[in-house]
Amino acid sequence: MSVLKEFREFAVKGNVIDLAVGVIIGAAFGKIVDSLVGDIIMPLVGIVFGKLDFSNLYVVLGTAPAGVANTLADLKKAGVPVLAYGNFITIAVNFVILAFIIFMMVKQINKLRKKQEAAPAEAAPPEDIALLREIRDSLKRP
Repeated sequence: MSVLKEFREFAVKGNVIDLAVGVIIGAAFGKIVDSLVGDIIMPLVGIVFGKLDFSNLYVVLGTAPAGVANTLADLKKAGVPVLAYGNFITIAVNFVILAFIIFMMVKQINKLRKKQEAAPAEAAPPEDIALLREIRDSLKRP
C-alpha cells in the first residue's frame, strides 16, 4: 500500500500536473507552428527561390517499378527508398521558428520576474523602530 500512496502523492504534485499541462499545450502549439510554416512561410520561401515546394524535394535511391508515378507519395507507397530532404528542410524551419518563439516567451517571462522581484521593496521601518534598533545595536558593542 505504501507504494500506491507514494505514487499518488507523486502524481498529484504540482510539478507533475504543470508538466502535463505544458505537454498538452506544447502539442497544440506545435500544430500551430506546423501550419504557420507549411501554409504561410514555406510558400513565401518557395516564391523567393523560384516557386519551390520543399515538401516535394527528394532523391530516389532505388529503382521505381514500372507504372509508378514519379511523385514522392507514389514512390513511398511503392516502397522505393527515397531521400526526402525537402521534408527535412520544412521540419528544420519549424524547429527554428518554434525555438525562436520559445526564446522570446522565456525572455519576456524573465523580464516580468525581474520586475516582480524589484517591486516588493521593503518599506522603511517607522522612526521609533529604527531608533530602537540603533539603541539595541549600540548596547551590543563592547
